[in-house]
Amino acid sequence: MLPTIVIVGRPNVGKSTLFNRLVGKRLALVDDQPGVTRDRREGEAHLLGLDFRIVDTAGYEDEDPQSLPGRMRRQTEAAIETADVALFLIDARAGLTPLDEEIARWLRGSDTPVILAGNKAEGRAAEDGLMEAFSLGLGEPVPLSAEHGQGMADLFQALLPHVERAQAELEAAGLAGNGEAVDFDDEDALDAAPLKLAIVGRPNAGKSTLINRIIGEERLITGPEAGITRDSIAIDHQWTDREGKARTVRLIDTAGMRKRAKVQDKLEKLAVADGLHAVDFAEVVVLLLDATKGLEAQDLRIADKVLQEGRALLIGLNKWDVSENGSALYQGVRKALDEGLAQVKGVPLITVSGATGKGIDDLLSAAFEVRRVWSHRISTGTLNRWFESALETNPPPAPGGKRIKLRYLTQAKTRPPGFVLFGTRLDLLPESYQRYLINGIRRDLGFGAVPVRLTLRSPKNPYKK
Repeated sequence: MLPTIVIVGRPNVGKSTLFNRLVGKRLALVDDQPGVTRDRREGEAHLLGLDFRIVDTAGYEDEDPQSLPGRMRRQTEAAIETADVALFLIDARAGLTPLDEEIARWLRGSDTPVILAGNKAEGRAAEDGLMEAFSLGLGEPVPLSAEHGQGMADLFQALLPHVERAQAELEAAGLAGNGEAVDFDDEDALDAAPLKLAIVGRPNAGKSTLINRIIGEERLITGPEAGITRDSIAIDHQWTDREGKARTVRLIDTAGMRKRAKVQDKLEKLAVADGLHAVDFAEVVVLLLDATKGLEAQDLRIADKVLQEGRALLIGLNKWDVSENGSALYQGVRKALDEGLAQVKGVPLITVSGATGKGIDDLLSAAFEVRRVWSHRISTGTLNRWFESALETNPPPAPGGKRIKLRYLTQAKTRPPGFVLFGTRLDLLPESYQRYLINGIRRDLGFGAVPVRLTLRSPKNPYKK
């Protein structure tokens, strides 16, 4: 664990830009319009040798608690309660606003230490705003420019005593430490490693509600509005399996993915791209369906994208508690999946409910199991005994009377499983025979419905020219 610093401020003062600057990556979505950030996003920050966890929050607004801005404000307040330091950001060029003064009053009343920083402080235009900031009663403001990287040394000096104090408290409690690399060929080590689990699907499928139910708190903003989630949010959670063993899951919530032709708004395009980027770094992906709407063509497109990226796939049928004629619905979705995803028949289909918690243990158990299969390695001896049997059962064709000689098969990689087939005249080997081998590997060697890659490799012919 690392000391936690939360960035707070009104909309459009540059909180996400500073967050990206400190983590060294463009993780948070940034745009000129206010209110881009909604859920709080966390990342590991590095500032001149100082390591800490930084949290980006939504712009603080004075709105009805039941409205979307009001629900966003509750997330910011919850983040401050658990923070070691609050970094209060104002726009030094625009000067103080009544909302800045209200935020300052709230922060002065909290128990969390506060550092005041004036963003967009490059040039003389910010001098008046920085002088006004003294009236907030939070000490001298740190002038900086998140966009241009100016003032980072001053920010380091302001953060240093707070981070060192929090680090000492963590070490005293035995909670400080760094993660270790995982040997994926060691099943015990893999079993103990955190599972990176991304939840994807169309808007309003209930992704954020399901994650809130899994972790047992209102960590993500939910509501009847479609498309609330924009940033891909990662949350670490300790789940206890049926055997009483604690398992770590990194849950990744993503923005709803509509049909590409319907996505016109720039922010929605950025949010969908961020969700696809999250899929690249996941181990297992849950495609969440809305049981009240069934399976649609867009769901199959999302599933195909996940499989093309080589991720292990699960299908969650959400809102099962309010679905009608459940048995017929389940069988219909199962049949449509097998037809639409013919390349990986038998993808696990699990009924869940984010509202009641039904099926969550089944979903997480299946996710750990499919990750084990996705990371599995078969010995070369076992693989080639199966390969010889497969050749005897169905020898390769001889197109144009030219014999295709298949020599041996080896597993080159895992995550996803990748196999290399060695032989001669492999350029003539039809795709149907390659599918025969891939389906046999899945069926007979226990790879189930995970994506399997097959690469063909022939020796170079010195007499070809």
